[in-house]
Amino acid sequence: MSKEQSHISVCVCTYKRPDLLKRSLEALCAQETGGLFTYSILVVDNDETESARTVVSSLASGSAVPLKYCVESQQNIALARNKAVENATGDFVAFIDDDEFPIKEWLLTLFQACNKYSADGVLGSVKPHFDEGAPNWIVKGDFYNRPTYPTGFVIDWRKGRTGNTFLKKGVFPACEQPFRPEFRVGEDQDFFRRMIEKGHVFIWCDEAVAYEVVPPIRWKRTFMLKRALLRGASSLLHPTFGVLDVTKSIIAVPAYMAVLPLSLILGQRRFMTYSVKLFDHLGKLLALIGIRPVKGVYVTD
Repeated sequence: MSKEQSHISVCVCTYKRPDLLKRSLEALCAQETGGLFTYSILVVDNDETESARTVVSSLASGSAVPLKYCVESQQNIALARNKAVENATGDFVAFIDDDEFPIKEWLLTLFQACNKYSADGVLGSVKPHFDEGAPNWIVKGDFYNRPTYPTGFVIDWRKGRTGNTFLKKGVFPACEQPFRPEFRVGEDQDFFRRMIEKGHVFIWCDEAVAYEVVPPIRWKRTFMLKRALLRGASSLLHPTFGVLDVTKSIIAVPAYMAVLPLSLILGQRRFMTYSVKLFDHLGKLLALIGIRPVKGVYVTD
Protein backbone atom coordinates (compact mmCIF):
# COMPACT_ATOMS: atom_id res chain seq x y z
CA MET A 1 0.00 0.00 0.00
CA SER A 2 1.48 3.31 -1.07
CA LYS A 3 2.13 5.86 1.68
CA GLU A 4 0.55 8.54 -0.48
CA GLN A 5 -2.71 6.67 -0.83
CA SER A 6 -5.53 6.44 1.67
CA HIS A 7 -6.92 3.03 2.52
CA ILE A 8 -10.63 2.26 2.88
CA SER A 9 -12.16 -0.66 4.76
CA VAL A 10 -15.49 -1.58 3.18
CA CYS A 11 -17.60 -3.35 5.82
CA VAL A 12 -20.52 -5.67 5.13
CA CYS A 13 -22.54 -7.10 8.02
CA THR A 14 -24.54 -10.15 6.98
CA TYR A 15 -27.04 -12.66 8.36
CA LYS A 16 -28.10 -15.75 6.41
CA ARG A 17 -28.28 -14.13 2.97
CA PRO A 18 -25.46 -15.84 1.03
CA ASP A 19 -26.88 -15.23 -2.45
CA LEU A 20 -27.43 -11.53 -1.84
CA LEU A 21 -24.04 -11.28 -0.15
CA LYS A 22 -22.36 -12.84 -3.17
CA ARG A 23 -23.86 -10.23 -5.50
CA SER A 24 -22.81 -7.43 -3.16
CA LEU A 25 -19.23 -8.69 -2.84
CA GLU A 26 -18.85 -9.18 -6.59
CA ALA A 27 -19.80 -5.53 -7.15
CA LEU A 28 -17.49 -4.40 -4.36
CA CYS A 29 -14.55 -6.30 -5.82
CA ALA A 30 -14.98 -4.40 -9.10
CA GLN A 31 -14.83 -0.86 -7.72
CA GLU A 32 -12.95 1.85 -9.61
CA THR A 33 -10.40 3.77 -7.53
CA GLY A 34 -8.96 6.24 -10.03
CA GLY A 35 -5.61 5.43 -8.44
CA LEU A 36 -6.56 7.63 -5.48
CA PHE A 37 -6.84 4.97 -2.77
CA THR A 38 -6.63 1.29 -1.97
CA TYR A 39 -9.38 -0.68 -0.32
CA SER A 40 -10.19 -3.99 1.30
CA ILE A 41 -13.44 -5.71 2.20
CA LEU A 42 -14.43 -6.96 5.64
CA VAL A 43 -17.42 -9.28 6.09
CA VAL A 44 -18.89 -9.67 9.57
CA ASP A 45 -21.13 -12.73 9.79
CA ASN A 46 -23.80 -12.32 12.46
CA ASP A 47 -24.72 -16.00 12.17
CA GLU A 48 -23.08 -18.37 14.65
CA THR A 49 -23.31 -21.18 12.08
CA GLU A 50 -21.03 -19.11 9.79
CA SER A 51 -23.33 -19.37 6.79
CA ALA A 52 -21.38 -16.67 4.91
CA ARG A 53 -17.93 -18.26 5.23
CA THR A 54 -18.14 -20.33 2.04
CA VAL A 55 -19.21 -17.35 -0.08
CA VAL A 56 -16.40 -15.15 1.23
CA SER A 57 -13.76 -17.87 0.90
CA SER A 58 -14.79 -18.64 -2.67
CA LEU A 59 -14.58 -15.01 -3.78
CA ALA A 60 -11.43 -14.25 -1.81
CA SER A 61 -9.45 -16.93 -3.63
CA GLY A 62 -9.85 -15.18 -6.98
CA SER A 63 -10.05 -11.53 -5.95
CA ALA A 64 -7.36 -8.89 -6.30
CA VAL A 65 -9.10 -7.01 -3.48
CA PRO A 66 -8.30 -8.39 0.01
CA LEU A 67 -11.32 -9.98 1.70
CA LYS A 68 -11.42 -10.65 5.42
CA TYR A 69 -14.05 -12.69 7.26
CA CYS A 70 -14.97 -12.58 10.92
CA VAL A 71 -17.93 -13.69 13.05
CA GLU A 72 -20.08 -11.98 15.65
CA SER A 73 -21.96 -14.97 17.05
CA GLN A 74 -24.41 -12.97 19.18
CA GLN A 75 -27.30 -11.90 16.97
CA ASN A 76 -27.33 -8.14 17.25
CA ILE A 77 -26.75 -5.74 14.37
CA ALA A 78 -25.09 -3.14 16.61
CA LEU A 79 -22.59 -5.72 17.86
CA ALA A 80 -21.91 -6.79 14.27
CA ARG A 81 -21.21 -3.19 13.27
CA ASN A 82 -18.95 -2.76 16.30
CA LYS A 83 -17.03 -5.86 15.26
CA ALA A 84 -16.59 -4.32 11.81
CA VAL A 85 -15.22 -1.06 13.21
CA GLU A 86 -12.91 -2.99 15.54
CA ASN A 87 -11.42 -4.94 12.63
CA ALA A 88 -11.38 -2.13 10.07
CA THR A 89 -8.01 -0.77 8.99
CA GLY A 90 -7.02 2.38 7.19
CA ASP A 91 -8.22 5.95 7.08
CA PHE A 92 -11.89 5.45 6.14
CA VAL A 93 -14.66 2.97 6.88
CA ALA A 94 -17.46 2.40 4.37
CA PHE A 95 -20.62 0.47 5.24
CA ILE A 96 -22.92 -1.21 2.77
CA ASP A 97 -25.67 -3.73 3.54
CA ASP A 98 -25.49 -7.34 2.38
CA ASP A 99 -28.62 -6.86 0.26
CA GLU A 100 -27.15 -3.86 -1.57
CA PHE A 101 -24.87 -3.70 -4.60
CA PRO A 102 -23.17 -0.47 -5.68
CA ILE A 103 -22.33 1.12 -9.02
CA LYS A 104 -18.69 0.82 -10.13
CA GLU A 105 -17.88 4.42 -9.17
CA TRP A 106 -19.55 4.14 -5.76
CA LEU A 107 -16.49 4.14 -3.54
CA LEU A 108 -14.61 6.67 -5.67
CA THR A 109 -17.59 9.04 -5.63
CA LEU A 110 -17.92 8.84 -1.85
CA PHE A 111 -14.18 9.39 -1.38
CA GLN A 112 -14.15 12.44 -3.62
CA ALA A 113 -17.26 13.94 -2.00
CA CYS A 114 -15.80 13.51 1.48
CA ASN A 115 -12.66 15.40 0.44
CA LYS A 116 -14.48 18.05 -1.59
CA TYR A 117 -16.82 19.06 1.24
CA SER A 118 -14.32 18.44 4.08
CA ALA A 119 -16.93 16.28 5.77
CA ASP A 120 -16.54 13.65 8.47
CA GLY A 121 -18.69 11.29 6.47
CA VAL A 122 -20.88 10.89 3.41
CA LEU A 123 -24.19 9.10 2.83
CA GLY A 124 -25.21 7.92 -0.62
CA SER A 125 -28.48 7.18 -2.35
CA VAL A 126 -30.10 3.74 -2.04
CA LYS A 127 -32.59 2.74 -4.73
CA PRO A 128 -34.83 -0.37 -4.73
CA HIS A 129 -34.09 -3.21 -7.15
CA PHE A 130 -36.64 -5.91 -7.96
CA ASP A 131 -35.24 -9.10 -9.50
CA GLU A 132 -38.69 -10.50 -10.08
CA GLY A 133 -41.98 -8.91 -11.06
CA ALA A 134 -43.12 -7.33 -7.83
CA PRO A 135 -46.83 -6.66 -7.30
CA ASN A 136 -47.90 -3.31 -8.66
CA TRP A 137 -49.03 -2.11 -5.24
CA ILE A 138 -45.55 -2.70 -3.81
CA VAL A 139 -43.83 -0.65 -6.50
CA LYS A 140 -46.37 2.19 -6.61
CA GLY A 141 -46.61 2.34 -2.82
CA ASP A 142 -42.99 3.47 -2.54
CA PHE A 143 -42.55 1.19 0.47
CA TYR A 144 -38.88 0.69 -0.36
CA ASN A 145 -38.08 4.07 -1.89
CA ARG A 146 -35.95 6.32 0.25
CA PRO A 147 -35.74 10.12 0.24
CA THR A 148 -32.82 11.77 -1.54
CA TYR A 149 -31.16 15.15 -1.16
CA PRO A 150 -28.86 17.43 -3.18
CA THR A 151 -25.18 16.55 -3.09
CA GLY A 152 -23.47 18.50 -0.31
CA PHE A 153 -26.63 18.68 1.81
CA VAL A 154 -25.76 18.43 5.53
CA ILE A 155 -27.90 15.71 7.12
CA ASP A 156 -29.47 15.64 10.56
CA TRP A 157 -29.38 12.51 12.70
CA ARG A 158 -32.82 11.27 11.61
CA LYS A 159 -31.43 10.78 8.10
CA GLY A 160 -28.42 8.83 9.38
CA ARG A 161 -27.99 5.17 8.43
CA THR A 162 -25.20 2.69 7.72
CA GLY A 163 -26.35 1.31 4.38
CA ASN A 164 -24.22 3.16 1.80
CA THR A 165 -22.16 5.22 4.22
CA PHE A 166 -18.56 6.46 4.13
CA LEU A 167 -16.90 7.67 7.34
CA LYS A 168 -13.53 8.91 8.49
CA LYS A 169 -12.04 6.36 10.88
CA GLY A 170 -11.43 9.13 13.39
CA VAL A 171 -15.18 9.61 13.83
CA PHE A 172 -15.46 6.42 15.87
CA PRO A 173 -14.96 6.88 19.63
CA ALA A 174 -11.78 5.24 20.87
CA CYS A 175 -13.00 4.17 24.30
CA GLU A 176 -16.58 3.11 23.67
CA GLN A 177 -18.67 0.98 21.37
CA PRO A 178 -19.85 3.23 18.51
CA PHE A 179 -23.16 1.38 18.12
CA ARG A 180 -25.32 0.66 21.16
CA PRO A 181 -26.46 -3.00 21.44
CA GLU A 182 -29.75 -2.14 23.16
CA PHE A 183 -31.03 -0.91 19.80
CA ARG A 184 -32.47 -3.68 17.62
CA VAL A 185 -33.43 -1.14 14.94
CA GLY A 186 -32.22 2.44 14.59
CA GLU A 187 -28.77 1.89 16.09
CA ASP A 188 -27.36 3.83 13.14
CA GLN A 189 -29.60 6.86 13.78
CA ASP A 190 -28.53 6.81 17.42
CA PHE A 191 -24.87 6.75 16.34
CA PHE A 192 -25.32 9.73 14.03
CA ARG A 193 -27.23 11.66 16.70
CA ARG A 194 -24.38 11.29 19.17
CA MET A 195 -21.68 12.06 16.61
CA ILE A 196 -23.48 15.18 15.33
CA GLU A 197 -23.85 16.37 18.93
CA LYS A 198 -20.06 16.10 19.18
CA GLY A 199 -19.69 18.43 16.20
CA HIS A 200 -19.12 15.98 13.35
CA VAL A 201 -20.58 16.92 9.97
CA PHE A 202 -22.07 14.42 7.53
CA ILE A 203 -23.18 15.25 4.01
CA TRP A 204 -25.23 13.65 1.26
CA CYS A 205 -23.88 12.52 -2.13
CA ASP A 206 -26.68 11.67 -4.54
CA GLU A 207 -24.36 10.28 -7.23
CA ALA A 208 -22.97 7.51 -4.99
CA VAL A 209 -25.73 5.01 -5.75
CA ALA A 210 -26.28 1.56 -4.31
CA TYR A 211 -29.22 -0.68 -5.19
CA GLU A 212 -31.14 -2.54 -2.50
CA VAL A 213 -32.52 -5.89 -3.61
CA VAL A 214 -36.15 -6.28 -2.56
CA PRO A 215 -36.83 -10.04 -2.65
CA PRO A 216 -40.32 -11.61 -2.59
CA ILE A 217 -40.15 -12.15 1.20
CA ARG A 218 -40.33 -8.38 1.62
CA TRP A 219 -43.50 -8.19 -0.41
CA LYS A 220 -45.31 -10.12 2.34
CA ARG A 221 -47.68 -8.05 4.41
CA THR A 222 -46.60 -9.83 7.61
CA PHE A 223 -42.97 -8.88 6.98
CA MET A 224 -43.85 -5.22 6.45
CA LEU A 225 -46.03 -5.06 9.54
CA LYS A 226 -43.56 -6.84 11.81
CA ARG A 227 -40.84 -4.48 10.69
CA ALA A 228 -43.10 -1.50 11.45
CA LEU A 229 -43.77 -2.85 14.96
CA LEU A 230 -40.05 -3.34 15.59
CA ARG A 231 -39.21 0.13 14.26
CA GLY A 232 -41.87 1.74 16.44
CA ALA A 233 -40.77 -0.10 19.58
CA SER A 234 -37.11 0.84 19.06
CA SER A 235 -37.92 4.55 18.76
CA LEU A 236 -38.47 4.68 22.53
CA LEU A 237 -34.73 4.26 23.07
CA HIS A 238 -33.95 7.64 21.51
CA PRO A 239 -33.61 10.37 24.16
CA THR A 240 -35.65 12.69 21.94
CA PHE A 241 -38.71 10.45 22.39
CA GLY A 242 -41.19 12.21 24.70
CA VAL A 243 -44.74 13.10 25.63
CA LEU A 244 -45.47 14.61 22.22
CA ASP A 245 -44.56 11.33 20.49
CA VAL A 246 -46.79 9.35 22.86
CA THR A 247 -49.67 11.77 22.28
CA LYS A 248 -49.29 11.49 18.52
CA SER A 249 -49.40 7.69 18.70
CA ILE A 250 -52.43 7.66 21.02
CA ILE A 251 -54.30 9.81 18.49
CA ALA A 252 -52.91 8.01 15.41
CA VAL A 253 -53.81 4.42 16.36
CA PRO A 254 -57.62 4.84 16.49
CA ALA A 255 -57.51 7.25 13.54
CA TYR A 256 -55.71 4.76 11.29
CA MET A 257 -57.93 1.92 12.50
CA ALA A 258 -60.97 3.94 11.44
CA VAL A 259 -59.45 4.69 8.03
CA LEU A 260 -58.37 1.13 7.19
CA PRO A 261 -61.77 -0.28 6.08
CA LEU A 262 -62.28 2.69 3.75
CA SER A 263 -58.73 2.43 2.38
CA LEU A 264 -59.42 -1.11 1.18
CA ILE A 265 -61.77 0.38 -1.39
CA LEU A 266 -58.83 2.38 -2.76
CA GLY A 267 -56.68 -0.74 -3.21
CA GLN A 268 -53.82 -2.64 -1.55
CA ARG A 269 -51.35 0.24 -1.89
CA ARG A 270 -53.38 2.62 0.26
CA PHE A 271 -54.45 -0.13 2.65
CA MET A 272 -50.86 -1.21 3.35
CA THR A 273 -49.60 2.38 3.54
CA TYR A 274 -52.01 3.09 6.39
CA SER A 275 -51.46 -0.34 7.96
CA VAL A 276 -47.69 0.21 8.17
CA LYS A 277 -48.24 3.61 9.79
CA LEU A 278 -50.73 2.09 12.23
CA PHE A 279 -48.29 -0.67 13.28
CA ASP A 280 -45.47 1.84 13.64
CA HIS A 281 -47.48 3.81 16.21
CA LEU A 282 -48.82 0.62 17.78
CA GLY A 283 -45.26 -0.64 18.29
CA LYS A 284 -44.45 2.51 20.26
CA LEU A 285 -47.46 2.17 22.55
CA LEU A 286 -46.96 -1.55 23.17
CA ALA A 287 -43.30 -1.01 24.03
CA LEU A 288 -44.30 1.83 26.33
CA ILE A 289 -46.35 -0.55 28.51
CA GLY A 290 -43.67 -3.23 28.45
CA ILE A 291 -44.96 -5.47 25.67
CA ARG A 292 -42.34 -6.60 23.18
CA PRO A 293 -44.30 -6.90 19.93
CA VAL A 294 -41.55 -8.67 17.95
CA LYS A 295 -39.56 -11.30 19.83
CA GLY A 296 -36.78 -11.98 17.34
CA VAL A 297 -33.66 -9.92 16.74
CA TYR A 298 -34.27 -9.72 12.98
CA VAL A 299 -37.47 -9.73 10.94
CA THR A 300 -36.91 -12.48 8.39
CA ASP A 301 -40.42 -13.61 7.45
